[in-house]
Amino acid sequence: MMPVRIFPLFMLLALVPVQVQAAEKRIVETSNFTYEEIVDGLGVPWGMTFLSADELLVTERAGTIKLINTTSGQRKKLTGVPSVYADGQGGLLDVAVPSDYKAGSWIYFTFVREQEGDGVTVLARARLQAKALVDWQDLLVTRSASSTGRHFGSRITFDDKGHVFFTVGDRGVRKNGQILSNHAATVIRLQRDGTLPKDNPFAGKSGVLPEIWSYGHRNPQGIVFDRQRQMLWLIEHGPRGGDEINRVLAGQNYGWPVITYGKEYWGPVAIGEGTHKKGMQQPVKQYTPSIAPGSLLLYTGKAFPAWQGNLFAGALKLRHLNRVVIDANGNVGAEQRLLQDLDERIRALAQSPQGWIYFSTDSGKIFRLKPGGAAGS
Repeated sequence: MMPVRIFPLFMLLALVPVQVQAAEKRIVETSNFTYEEIVDGLGVPWGMTFLSADELLVTERAGTIKLINTTSGQRKKLTGVPSVYADGQGGLLDVAVPSDYKAGSWIYFTFVREQEGDGVTVLARARLQAKALVDWQDLLVTRSASSTGRHFGSRITFDDKGHVFFTVGDRGVRKNGQILSNHAATVIRLQRDGTLPKDNPFAGKSGVLPEIWSYGHRNPQGIVFDRQRQMLWLIEHGPRGGDEINRVLAGQNYGWPVITYGKEYWGPVAIGEGTHKKGMQQPVKQYTPSIAPGSLLLYTGKAFPAWQGNLFAGALKLRHLNRVVIDANGNVGAEQRLLQDLDERIRALAQSPQGWIYFSTDSGKIFRLKPGGAAGS
């Protein structure tokens, strides 16, 4: 057995680290939970979703998709993946399946495609057969072209009425936040087959792309539908402060770049007109300084009863797992910063059928967080 490196955890609650050993794994055990490294040596694991109790589908930003057995650690590289435009912050991005997924059903992806030298965010779907993705379909090639190489979004979620939502960043062009003739800086809603829902807020309106659900978002890299509260939650990057958690409502304007709590990168100077403006939505929570959120998970499992209904975000800049308590009415409560001593840029999050939380890091690792001691306290 190889010795295991121990990472003490500073939490809002008192935790007691206990050293253990495991072959080629790092495990930290506390009175509340344990976490262990189950995979390493990946590229940047940008998106993750469970297809079964022990099958985790993982996208790597450079353009590879792997199916990982979380019990054995076995990895299968899938074929049938299209070429992606892996430039700057772009590449192969999210992967997600709806709650009614069964083997052979559609799997949804977002990725960046090259278009006349620029990158655009694309929503697509395919089916898995053995080690191959088949029946690949591009559902929407967004109008979001920019040469900047940044702010592509893009995360995926599903509601309980047959819709798929996904996010697109402002593509590094601030004015896109208030322009509705392109898809940049928006949340998009489609039917699962890619067709347009007739009740989308801008359907039939001149000069506005009908796929848009909300706009004024800078770079949203986390989105999740809350079935219990019937709310759509989103987390997005602010500029030098002002990262936001938003409750996303149909047709609403979330303000970027007219209002923001962030500052210019070159100095402590306000951006736009301030932090508030009539007709523009306020975040339910903002982070200053920025944590740089890379994902969003609504915890619904039974493994951590005290965490049910909480939001979790991976933090890239401040390197921790961010937990936010949400009450029954959707109001934000306490915040807790977990895994700070792990010192990893936490990118993607996934909840397993067992209720365990999986998270990936930009260093190419995947970890599993399970109950330990007084679970979830």
